[in-house]
Amino acid sequence: MIGFLVVALVVYFGILGWRAFDLIASGTVAGIGVGIGVLILPFIGAWLIFATLRAGIEHQRLARVMAEEGRELDVSELPRRASGRIERDAADELFATVKAEWEADPTDWHNTYRIARAYDYAGDRSRAREMMRRAVTQYKEEQQREEPQ
Repeated sequence: MIGFLVVALVVYFGILGWRAFDLIASGTVAGIGVGIGVLILPFIGAWLIFATLRAGIEHQRLARVMAEEGRELDVSELPRRASGRIERDAADELFATVKAEWEADPTDWHNTYRIARAYDYAGDRSRAREMMRRAVTQYKEEQQREEPQ
């Protein structure tokens, strides 16, 4: 599905680029101005696609490592709403536990990953994204330290 969406967006960006060049070729001041503005859109879109896919791949890598190490948060026994989301009180309790782990060692990417997941389960998406970016950075730094020089 992701591949289909990326291909569809690339086709759309190609059409936008084509239209931008048509507008620029019109020779009018308004056409050139609008054409330049439209020409910028595919570049912004391509950057957004790249950034989103890169972040998703990095998050999946961390999730795989956490699962292999058996350190992923186990939420299978937590009570859920009819929508499938974890009950608020249970999510808050989980968050408090994970936050204590993270505060004990905030430099460990495992703890940062776990608190990012806990933020997500608690419904705080912006903090979850922020902490996941931090976990990715910490993971990369750890991998660089472990590489033989």
